[in-house]
Amino acid sequence: MKKVYFACSIAGGRDHAHVYSDVVNFIKISGAKVISELFADKVLTDAVGMKMVPSLVWHRDVKWVLDADAIIAEVTQPSLGVGYEIAKAEDNGKPILALFCIESGRRLSPMIDGNPNVTVIRYREIQETKKAVAEFIKNL
Repeated sequence: MKKVYFACSIAGGRDHAHVYSDVVNFIKISGAKVISELFADKVLTDAVGMKMVPSLVWHRDVKWVLDADAIIAEVTQPSLGVGYEIAKAEDNGKPILALFCIESGRRLSPMIDGNPNVTVIRYREIQETKKAVAEFIKNL
């Protein structure tokens, strides 16, 4: 079974957290294991975060990125951490899928949008990403 690291904003804000569990479910339905499923937990907030020592968060998350077969990132809510994780995955040759809601009123970073090593899927409704996630997982 393929392992996917799901990346999403935590400390950067949880404004778009309402879709994270849907994305995790799409990944699981597509036959992959989500090693960072806890990030989709609606209990997490930007204020509460992970309640862990930052160095432990870094070690754990980097290990997960390196152990994963691919990364799927919900990038609508800007996050320094997610950008770092995408770069780490790219440096290690991991396939990367980025999901961005075009109805958010935000602008996708050109560093993600213009990166030839990142597949960007734009959506209005989260259900629109289900097929893209399944196809991405199938091609791993």
